[in-house]
Amino acid sequence: MYEPYANKANQLLLPSDFFLPFGGRLNPENRWVKLAQLVPWAKIDQKYAKSFKKSFKGQRAVSVRMALGALIIQERLQLPDRETVEQIVENPYLQYFLGLSGYRDRPPFHHSLMTHFRKRLGEAVIAEVNEWIAIEAAKQEQERNDDDVPPASKTGSTGGRKRAKAEPDPNQGTLLLDATCAPADIAYPTDITLLNQAREKLEAIIDTLHAPHCGKRPKPRTYREKARNAYLAIAKQRRIGYKALRRGIGKQLAFIKRDLRIIEELATVTPLTVLSKQQYKNLLVIQELYRQQRVMYTTRTHQIEDRIVSIHQPHVRPIVRGKAKAKVEFGAKVSVSLVQGYAFLERRQWDNFNEGVTLIESVEAYKERFGYYPKEVLADQIYRNRENRAYCKERGIRLSGPLLGRPSLHADELKRVARQDASERNAIEGKFGEGKRKYGLGRIRARLKETSGAVIALQFLVMNLERRLRLLFFFIFRMLLRSNSQAILAV
Repeated sequence: MYEPYANKANQLLLPSDFFLPFGGRLNPENRWVKLAQLVPWAKIDQKYAKSFKKSFKGQRAVSVRMALGALIIQERLQLPDRETVEQIVENPYLQYFLGLSGYRDRPPFHHSLMTHFRKRLGEAVIAEVNEWIAIEAAKQEQERNDDDVPPASKTGSTGGRKRAKAEPDPNQGTLLLDATCAPADIAYPTDITLLNQAREKLEAIIDTLHAPHCGKRPKPRTYREKARNAYLAIAKQRRIGYKALRRGIGKQLAFIKRDLRIIEELATVTPLTVLSKQQYKNLLVIQELYRQQRVMYTTRTHQIEDRIVSIHQPHVRPIVRGKAKAKVEFGAKVSVSLVQGYAFLERRQWDNFNEGVTLIESVEAYKERFGYYPKEVLADQIYRNRENRAYCKERGIRLSGPLLGRPSLHADELKRVARQDASERNAIEGKFGEGKRKYGLGRIRARLKETSGAVIALQFLVMNLERRLRLLFFFIFRMLLRSNSQAILAV
């Protein structure tokens, strides 16, 4: 009996104290060294240790710095689990980032533990870590921006005249809101392909259930070759007509219905416990898939609630976005707020939702994070409903977009403000583009429901860390530039 989690990693280890058997020292200006100083490891460690029991028999758990650090490395470099461990072995800077005291030429953990790290930490803990980092960074950047404002701007002067007893505005800052879809790594689903995959998996289940009675009783006929040929006759066509596709779907539904009846009969003589965990899960998913496809086939529609688009990932839902590239995406819908360039994950759901309903909760979350309401909210047209307008007006928050009612006499000024709002709102669109092109937000490779949410939260955490790291190097460079210019002027 011993404590299952004991973090002995030195969180304050200096780069010069990191042991390198081949000589030399780590560069203190390296990005991984700087990044290690931006993560509150001790605070996260308290959150991580609570998920373990007080005592048990088993292998000692790795530290939170090792677990979360490995996940950050994976999402930052966009590597699979095996390659992540290999990169850690080959790079001493990555080992320093994980909290090791010296270089090791062997893997610190098995690559299979990466999935357990994602499960153990979970989306909630990772999102909370992102809150800690982003809130502190946003406040620091706001303070730097205030210091850079000229004194005349702080006093509120306009055209050389000072305002008489200007009252301070209780609202501060700008909140940007938008939503996007994080597509899952699945093939584009079609009804005929899903039904063919379901039929093949049912045939494998029938083989497993009949295996104990092989030679004792005849094997049920499934007509798998005939069903396969019927599917290929449709799938190989370059352009599939409506009548041909409907006829092909009807045939596949008939084959699946027959297979499900056979499985029900075999279950009376062979318990379903002989099936593997994955086969039993597939059986449950296929039964619901067959019901949905049968309803859509009989009612001649293509819409149904909680539609299954992947047998392996039944939690994935179609998200209608209306974009030029793809009108429908398949994955999780995320609502994000942006403050001073730092992203906060407000809501993540697999089912589609109207992002307009998230404005009030996002504004209240902003007040809870920073202690005051935002001065303005820049959002798309879908957020500008009457309820949100009334909510913002009551709290003195300016909501972007044209006002309701007749056109104002200052139409040109309002158009200029609208163009300025649209240009500032591009920042959150750029954040989505950065995540999808560089950090894997455009294709979530995790397959489980809970790990997919953790990966999405990790990507926003990595983006915030990268922004803070870029600003850190920028301010260091600016300080050096100022000191050099002052030295030149002194000479």
